[in-house]
Amino acid sequence: MKKRNLAIAVGGAVGGAVGAAVAVKLLTRADTVRWDMVADHVVHSERSHFVNVDGARVHYQEFGDATKPPMILIHGYTASVYVWKTAAPMLAEAGFRVIAVDLLGFGYSEKPSWFDYSIQGQARMISRFMNNLGIGRAVIVGSSYGGAVALDLTLDNPDYVEKLVLVDAVCNDEPTSHPILKLASVRGLGEAITPFLIDSKAFLRFRMQGTLAKANHHMITEERIDSIRRPLHAADGHHAVLATSRAWDADRLEQDAHLINQQTLIIWGDQDTVIPIKNGYKLHQEILNSRFVILKDCGHVPQEEKSEIFTELVSEFAHDRKGKIESREGDDVRLEL
Repeated sequence: MKKRNLAIAVGGAVGGAVGAAVAVKLLTRADTVRWDMVADHVVHSERSHFVNVDGARVHYQEFGDATKPPMILIHGYTASVYVWKTAAPMLAEAGFRVIAVDLLGFGYSEKPSWFDYSIQGQARMISRFMNNLGIGRAVIVGSSYGGAVALDLTLDNPDYVEKLVLVDAVCNDEPTSHPILKLASVRGLGEAITPFLIDSKAFLRFRMQGTLAKANHHMITEERIDSIRRPLHAADGHHAVLATSRAWDADRLEQDAHLINQQTLIIWGDQDTVIPIKNGYKLHQEILNSRFVILKDCGHVPQEEKSEIFTELVSEFAHDRKGKIESREGDDVRLEL
């Protein structure tokens, strides 16, 4: 009985300590991340602009000649324009007006509590963002969760999409089976753990090890870790991360992909463990006018891991009237035409 009472007492003390730590974390975190406090640390901040979209401030970076064909780059879940830091200038050099946008709730875009953080909500935001910039049609490039947004935009507002590029794209709800997303879906628990996970460089480093191919782990730098941590390091960022995971509804994208008529380039890393390559084959099968390129020794973010071949493929596809790309079978590339 004494041992049992001692165990209960210890358990209660531990639980109390954890609860106290969570309370302190929630009470002491900032409400938001101010641009003027972080701009000096943002890569390509001289290219940064802000525009109001339906009452929310959207951050984007623009590269290249404004008279050139427009190309919109959309990042993945918890990411930002940082993932395009190498590819965006290279695509601009290839002859495009390149605009990398932070989705609402991520990067340095506003993170309003009232926003619809669903895939459809973000796709609507992209269409209105394009309207505000005076862009009628563009090549739309979506990476990971941004691929889901690009797919949704193409299905619901096809007139905005000149051509479509899907990069290791989310196309169903399978990612929500990940243990972290499952925990985040639990009300109360998600609110408690998210601030600690976002603030943990060790956790973010571990997560990146599962995102990049093993040969590319040298890319896991402090700068890359901070590119996720810094913009989400506040109450509104924590809310956006949770709201997005809880509004995840991507199954219809896989089901309706056959309705897409735009010329489509699908790019996938052969070692992607986040969104397995079977999803790329499925999209290629469903989208009639698609080309499928597999990059070898590459994980979930080809635009970073294989930036040179990535930009070559995208620019060639976008420039060609029929969306063709030359065969590049070799050490780095496999085509599934």
